[in-house]
Amino acid sequence: MDHCQIVRRNLSGKRAVDEETFASLAVLAERLERVRRLGNVFSNIEFSPDIERLKSRVNAVPVG
Repeated sequence: MDHCQIVRRNLSGKRAVDEETFASLAVLAERLERVRRLGNVFSNIEFSPDIERLKSRVNAVPVG
């Protein structure tokens, strides 16, 4: 399964969110940054709000 498929299945509720999800999100974020560097026409491309919410879960790891 590729990174897009993993994240798509997470968003649709067909797959549990796990470390592989966050690894896929990191890969996709890096790819997005490379696209943005191609020029101004791409500089405003962003992840969807659903992806942003999923990404925020990475930082919501409890400490204890």
